[in-house]
Amino acid sequence: MKRATRAALLPLLSFALLALGGCAAPPVTGTRVILLPQPDGSSSAVIVTGKAGEQRLSQPYQRANARDAEKAAPQVDSLASQQIASQFKPLFDAAPPKPQRYTLYFQTGSANLVPESQALLPEVINEAIKRSGAELVIIGHTDTVGSQELNDNLSLRRAQLVVDMLKGSGFPLARIEAVGRGERELAVPTRDEVPEPRNRRVQVLIR
Repeated sequence: MKRATRAALLPLLSFALLALGGCAAPPVTGTRVILLPQPDGSSSAVIVTGKAGEQRLSQPYQRANARDAEKAAPQVDSLASQQIASQFKPLFDAAPPKPQRYTLYFQTGSANLVPESQALLPEVINEAIKRSGAELVIIGHTDTVGSQELNDNLSLRRAQLVVDMLKGSGFPLARIEAVGRGERELAVPTRDEVPEPRNRRVQVLIR
């Protein structure tokens, strides 16, 4: 079986289903592959191959059933989203939570949060703590006011401020990555020396 990039798949082997005692889904022989929709709505595809042929799945909730790939090409049909959610509920329940993203904004020329982002910080910390084994990626950014060197340092200070806020929470610092990107990745493209508030930010990814 060959998988295309960005494909969201649910491969279900018979032994995996049997291991889920009480699962509503019937045991299967061979492999079933179900193409799930991407969280951001982008397209995806997968090619399921057997010795006797191949099938391409390109629509969400299409299913390829390779019961006897030695003698026949995989058979393709479609399922309703509700049917998949019900039939394979134990597998979805066992999946890790989706990554959570936050954006915190800063006052101009400083590593001080604006009041709205200061108020949001406890939610960010609580979300990180409640995820067992979570990792944090913290990326600091600036607007285009000032030199590149100054903004590189300022963006890293902003990221480090969020790390410092997490130090007292009990979250393992070894699972935090903090970097500064200066003015290289603007949320709102501007000319040089423009104090755009939406660019003065820290992105927090909890995964």
